[in-house]
Amino acid sequence: MIADLESEHESLDQIVADLDPQKWLAPTESPGWTIADQLSHLQFFDERGALAMDSPEEFGEDRQRIISAAPQDLSIELGRSVSPAELLDSWRRSRRGLISAAHSVDPTVRVPWYGPSMAVKSFLTARLMECWAHGEDIAQALRVHRDPTARLKHVAHIGVGARAFSLMINRLPEDPLSIRVELTAPDGELWVWGDELSDQRVTGDALDFCLVVTQRRALVQSQLAVAGESATTWMGVAQAFAGAPTKKK
Repeated sequence: MIADLESEHESLDQIVADLDPQKWLAPTESPGWTIADQLSHLQFFDERGALAMDSPEEFGEDRQRIISAAPQDLSIELGRSVSPAELLDSWRRSRRGLISAAHSVDPTVRVPWYGPSMAVKSFLTARLMECWAHGEDIAQALRVHRDPTARLKHVAHIGVGARAFSLMINRLPEDPLSIRVELTAPDGELWVWGDELSDQRVTGDALDFCLVVTQRRALVQSQLAVAGESATTWMGVAQAFAGAPTKKK
């Protein structure tokens, strides 16, 4: 998991490493956010991810400061106050700190975060998902093609696992029915979740699914096949990341 997270970091780094300073101001799909804002957001939470694993008590104090600052978004302040080179250097240091903390943390502990605490592996999976999703925003803004990789399985896994959360934040009732998810990986392998006999099904391309659950693509813009009321309800609100409900138009 740690190696995959490092690889996802490096993949995004290759896109922004030699970027012309003016292009850091290019708008992205996130309303009001530039490429610099996207990377600043990653830097901010990678830094706090390391803190959460290294010093949970200190993280708790910092978390309260961030919550108290709402609706001000502290995660994009650095990117708006330093040069692109300084921002990139800061993100590199933050992500190295995150990886270092991941190597040293007790794998049995729970990592505190801004919602419920998470197992270490789940937390690192969430950080990979965030890097991939915000990296997708940056790549789209630059019109850069990114070949999908096997790391998408982590993004898909957290998307499937976030089904109950997606229903809850949208004030929809809990649903005990199992949903069969069958996704074709970039190498042609089949990734599966859920009861194979279920009539509630989501099938299609893994990249398509990941773009939908991270809300980088609307369900109607995808080629996913969705069958059954439970599956349709879930995919209509699917959200792999924490926070209030949002929906890609």
